[in-house]
Amino acid sequence: MKGIAHFLTGVALATCFPEVVALARAGSLLPVLGGVGGLLPDLLDFRFVRFWTRYDVEIDPGSEGGNAAAEAIVAQFVQTMDDAYESRELRRVVVHTVRLGADLWRRYTIRIDPDQSTVAVRVGPVVDTGQQRVPSSEPPDTAWAVRKLAFPMVHAYRRIYHIDIFTGPSFKFVREGDRLAISFLDWHHRWTHSLPLALAVGLCAGLFCGVIWGLPAVWLCGGVTALGFAAHVLEDQLGHMGCNLFWPVTRARTPGLGLLHAADAWPNFLTVWSSLSVILLNLDRLGGPGLLPVGPYLALVVAGPWAVALAVRLWRRGRSASTMAPVGVGPSADVVGGTRALAESERLAEVLDRDAA
Repeated sequence: MKGIAHFLTGVALATCFPEVVALARAGSLLPVLGGVGGLLPDLLDFRFVRFWTRYDVEIDPGSEGGNAAAEAIVAQFVQTMDDAYESRELRRVVVHTVRLGADLWRRYTIRIDPDQSTVAVRVGPVVDTGQQRVPSSEPPDTAWAVRKLAFPMVHAYRRIYHIDIFTGPSFKFVREGDRLAISFLDWHHRWTHSLPLALAVGLCAGLFCGVIWGLPAVWLCGGVTALGFAAHVLEDQLGHMGCNLFWPVTRARTPGLGLLHAADAWPNFLTVWSSLSVILLNLDRLGGPGLLPVGPYLALVVAGPWAVALAVRLWRRGRSASTMAPVGVGPSADVVGGTRALAESERLAEVLDRDAA
């Protein structure tokens, strides 16, 4: 989820403590400490951990567009996957963005399909930093460059990646048995997204605040910080990437529940709505006028929008499934220059374009 959703979740949890609400009414900013705890996991990842990661392969598409660039990208990408599978050694690859000017970027799309064991790349339009397309900016030859792998792969995250602005994504390839496991942003959601670390951070925050404001501040400051941090970890566990929930006891991510993506608009909006609603309820019932009926308020104001959003999502998914053509890239494959490649077809292009849209 986005930072504002994590921040407000931490603040909402902090207001569940009567002592925190009482201090807030007296002018204390203690609830904000819960929000800070909610921001810390991603702050550590994006400000520190990402810069410690080293890559075996860096794919730089250059400034050229069209089929030649797509073929070069997919060839390097698949070659790294082959190398990781054959050597049984971990490989990390980062794909760089294509910057054309101060506010212009060339978008290209990578599609990873574990079901068909294929990787496809297509160079797309020019976009601005707001990711808005520049009209008539697509290269004249925009066909998909497709490669089929000779081994199965497993990838729990999304299939479509649009690479356009700022920095590009990274992937880790490692062989597990007869399959190649693919991890998206391997530096993200690792040791920083751990429940034991939440306790450690809360303890440090509590001790620091206790030195300044005395012993009573230890458990309040530590508690709200740890809760905000842990809430961030558990919210991210709802996604596809998962988190290393019990680091340092464990070393790998626990698979996510796959219910949402971090950039999805509706979960972020509803999380912000629910957090603000809970803050209002807590301020009202803990020292306030007590005008809000807790049960009906939670059912209608907090849970109600989630129920409506879920119903709409299920309806749209069912409608989409009923109109979607069967997905398949076909068995035909050609050998071109010693590299296995799927034969391009109108149906393949249609499937890829539909998924990438």
